[in-house]
Amino acid sequence: MAGTRVTDQPVASVRDRVVQAAAKLFAEKGFESTSVREIVEAAGVTKGGLYHYFDSKDGLLSEIYSRMLRMQANRLETIAESGLPLPQRVHAIIADVVSTSIAHLDDAVVFFQSVHLLEAGKQAQVRAERRRYHERFRALVEEGQRDGVFSADVPADIVVNYHFGAIHRLGMWYHPSGALTGEQVGEYFADLMLRSLQTAKDS
Repeated sequence: MAGTRVTDQPVASVRDRVVQAAAKLFAEKGFESTSVREIVEAAGVTKGGLYHYFDSKDGLLSEIYSRMLRMQANRLETIAESGLPLPQRVHAIIADVVSTSIAHLDDAVVFFQSVHLLEAGKQAQVRAERRRYHERFRALVEEGQRDGVFSADVPADIVVNYHFGAIHRLGMWYHPSGALTGEQVGEYFADLMLRSLQTAKDS
């Protein structure tokens, strides 16, 4: 029986399977065109199993994005608090956010296609989470500009919005079957970021 299988599964595995199935279906079919029935069938759980963790498709959609951002925010903090020189930390953070976005490309695609469909409260929550990530990164750019490590010719807000805007569009053109791995794309993005931040004496 399906119910018995769900009961026998470890708690975390059921929740993760639901989220993974939803992300794949939302990316392929769109949020509005995917039914709860399709999600539970793809995840191999019951509707009760899904609703034990999520009260609606909205809850699933916000979790799809939040889980990726939580992971990326933790990794950003680890790199930011390391003893590496500031340029190396900035390079590592950009390379990491690109490669992890590509590794979770369904999640990224779903969010940027469907965030406007979330109810207002959840939409505000996930946007606030993303803003905190950007602000933490911007603070590193501003630190480098104050210390003369990075050029201050371009405001830090513009630098951050320009680069993250490009990262947010990875799902529009990146294909896993292409010539470049996610790690390679991350290195290229990070190299471009550091070149754009070079001071005149470094050029």
